[in-house]
Amino acid sequence: MASTSTFSAQSQSSRSQSTALPAVAAPVALLGRFLFALIFLMAAPMNFSGKTIAFAASQGVPLASIAVPLSGIIALAGGFSILLGYRARIGAWLIVLFLAAVTPMLHNFWTIADPVMHQMQFIMFMKNLSMMGGALFLSQTGAGPWSLDARRK
Repeated sequence: MASTSTFSAQSQSSRSQSTALPAVAAPVALLGRFLFALIFLMAAPMNFSGKTIAFAASQGVPLASIAVPLSGIIALAGGFSILLGYRARIGAWLIVLFLAAVTPMLHNFWTIADPVMHQMQFIMFMKNLSMMGGALFLSQTGAGPWSLDARRK
């Protein structure tokens, strides 16, 4: 039978672990936001090039000359929002919107006969689904303690 002092010691131990968590959580959340946003911020400028617009048009993207640069703006806005933690939940939804539009149109592996290209597009498709999951998670949890959103509260 456990004594009261055992429960007290266990309670104190779990309390000290939970108070240590915020010291680690803030920088980890910031690093996570940085790493997550990086791909969108690095890739978005390509959405303004003629080659990218032509590729999207060849894949059947309607109004590619408008849709592709617009998707670049959405990716940049979402990426910066998440990186800075400013209205990060909205930024995460922008990333979800971007990925939901881009993923099935440009990574339609199910239409590709060449096994190598099929595998490559399958991987890109799954990568985008994974990032969409991360964005959905951010849309619900927010940016964390080291963010502009946290400073507004």
